[in-house]
Amino acid sequence: MKSRDTKGAERLDSSRIFEGDRTLWIIYAVLIVVSILVVYSSTAKMAYDVTSRLTTTESLRQQIMYVLVMSLPLIFIAHKINYNFYRYTTRLGYWLFIILTVATYFIGATTNGAARWLPIGPIQFQPSEGLKIFTILMLARCMEKRQDVITKIKLLPTSLKLSSPEQKRILRENTKPLLGPIILSCIVIAPAHISSAVIVGMVSVIMLYIGRVPKWEIFRFCTLTVIAAVVGFSLLSLVGIGRGGVAGDRLSAWITEWTTDGKKELVNDLSDTERAMIAIHEGGFIGEGAGHSSSRAVVIHPECDYAYAFFTSEYGFIAAIVLMLLYLWITFRAIEICRRCHTAFLTFMTAGLGLLITCQAMLHILVQVNFLPETGQTLPFISRGGSSLMFMSIALGMILSVSRILEKKR
Repeated sequence: MKSRDTKGAERLDSSRIFEGDRTLWIIYAVLIVVSILVVYSSTAKMAYDVTSRLTTTESLRQQIMYVLVMSLPLIFIAHKINYNFYRYTTRLGYWLFIILTVATYFIGATTNGAARWLPIGPIQFQPSEGLKIFTILMLARCMEKRQDVITKIKLLPTSLKLSSPEQKRILRENTKPLLGPIILSCIVIAPAHISSAVIVGMVSVIMLYIGRVPKWEIFRFCTLTVIAAVVGFSLLSLVGIGRGGVAGDRLSAWITEWTTDGKKELVNDLSDTERAMIAIHEGGFIGEGAGHSSSRAVVIHPECDYAYAFFTSEYGFIAAIVLMLLYLWITFRAIEICRRCHTAFLTFMTAGLGLLITCQAMLHILVQVNFLPETGQTLPFISRGGSSLMFMSIALGMILSVSRILEKKR
């Protein structure tokens, strides 16, 4: 018979509003607070920008509304839903977001030459952000069904005689179900947002490795993908279709920044990344203080594309390292949850979603220090905007849903 104290502890645990992994909830809360601080402080320059449609107060109010009306309700609902619901709706969700992402190229709102947003009433959202999540779920389902043979699986045909029964079988049973969703998602996303397609591909490859797909098969897939991507974007750039030209310009600018001396340039002539690096340098170890960054008027989009650089300028290198570790911690917690999962789908879904959040954050951070060319990727949970915050909240909520059910089964 259970003791009175044990029963009391169980009643207390079952009454928790926010269930699941407590560490992930704490990380989420910290990132949301940082988001509000960064958005409020970084948008102070709007007071001096006559072309801006938002004041600092309005921008802060908007971000708080995003958190209270969008992020918090979505992560709460997502973590309360049974994870089996995600398994059953994976295919439907995947094709829905494929259609919506394609639709943005015809009826979507265009910003900086890229059509990424669908207008729905007074708000706009990026369907490609949702497609990232459902691509991971599709891959998780497909790998789960092949666990008995996955260590010997052939991802791609082994011969150019595709009409032979053996090659047809590989295409039908392996290539199409496993690689098809990855390739289709990347093709659909890439014309408007190449870096998002890269993230989808990178996370998918890591998932294939975690899923015990033979390393040689993964290498073959990666090699052919890189070759196809280079050729494809080169052709698109020549004919002026999609974002191939923009990607080429950014790559050229990145190479120039590494090979030339930027000290002799005027501030107005510096690239966005060079301005971000100046902001990081001025922050030093302890930062210039909240609301006192001298770089806010220099850094382009400090509240969004260069949120990490601006955060570093105000709070310093030490705080910036802590922030980076929080994103890495999300994946570590996801891995810890994976170890307790009783099905392959839950393992792959949890690992993939954790990697998605962390990889996007790392990509954002590496751009700030000029390790990678400019991408336009937001900093999850922190950068101003609704789409990334909305879908990253759902992704984290899905991980919490798995941890919530696992805790109850202990």
